Amino acid sequence: MRIRLIRRREIWVITREGWIIASTGLIILMLLIITNIHPFLAVNAPIKADILVVEGWLPDYAIESAIAEFKKGEYRQLITTGLPLSKGYYLAEYKNYAELTAATCIALGFDKDKVVAVPAASVVKHRTAASAIALRDWLSTSALKVNSINLYSLGTHARRSWIVFKEVLNPEIKVGIIAAESQDYNSQEWWKSSEGFRTVIGEIIAYIYARFVDWKN
Repeated sequence: MRIRLIRRREIWVITREGWIIASTGLIILMLLIITNIHPFLAVNAPIKADILVVEGWLPDYAIESAIAEFKKGEYRQLITTGLPLSKGYYLAEYKNYAELTAATCIALGFDKDKVVAVPAASVVKHRTAASAIALRDWLSTSALKVNSINLYSLGTHARRSWIVFKEVLNPEIKVGIIAAESQDYNSQEWWKSSEGFRTVIGEIIAYIYARFVDWKN
């Protein structure tokens, strides 16, 4: 019996032209992703609603733009959401982002009778969901009759917040989304700054994760 240690085998390999075409296609795909991922995450899809819900962790400049949106959109009520403060809790007058943001709105001249703070309990993870659930529970016992809201978020976080709030509040309440423009980096060239790169890449990962979680429960 003859023992063979090697044998000849014919295989297909990519040609030089094939590598060029594949590389070109990959570059085009990457360029499309880079130029379109930010507007995809920083989504704006407002609906006709008489309630504007503002995420309490937003910076002051975004709160100012939320007030401008409220006046422009003919809303009846502004609701702020948020968890307990992560820093300064023991020294601050306001113990959570919902109350802090509501107080900021009033300090900026907003009618105190048209703003309501709806704080959420402290959680280690799923903070956006905790705010959405707190809002749902508050609305279920409130005298306000709400059929639809617009959620006011910031930049690339908007898409993820929209997913969570829609799943928690639907089908009883329809949810639109408005994304304030971040001032921490140039959204048109986000990949050129460390802040923009970290933010967008982090939100891509968080968005993918959010698609596979049952936020309703």
